[in-house]
This record gives sequence, structure tokens and C-alpha cells, in this order.
Amino acid sequence: MTGIIKKKTDKGFGFITSPESEKDFFFHSNGLVGVTFNDLQEGDKVTFDTEESPKGINAINVQLA
Repeated sequence: MTGIIKKKTDKGFGFITSPESEKDFFFHSNGLVGVTFNDLQEGDKVTFDTEESPKGINAINVQLA
């Protein structure tokens, strides 16, 4: 999927908005590929996969587009 970093916290997680879904996707710094959490900025375009978790659908394999 593709999306844009919508919000980033100082606790190592954030949210991605995607035109392919009505809901935002949670992501954690552990789910990044080829980029560090500090490299990402709000508004950056990214690609990602999703996985089901007990709290909903999370973004994984997040990388800059």
C-alpha cells in the first residue's frame, strides 16, 4: 500500500493515512525497513504492508516511497 506519514510521536510510533483506506494505520519504529524513525517526517510518502493485531491493523515494512 502507499500512504503519507500523518503523525509521528516522540515515543517511536505514529500513524499513516492512505487513499486506499478510510482508516489510518498505526506504525511502530520496529516496523520500518531501510529507514530510521528519526529519518521520517510528517508528510513523507511511504509504502507499507499491513498485518492484523489484537488492537487492529498495523502498518509493517514501512519504507520511503
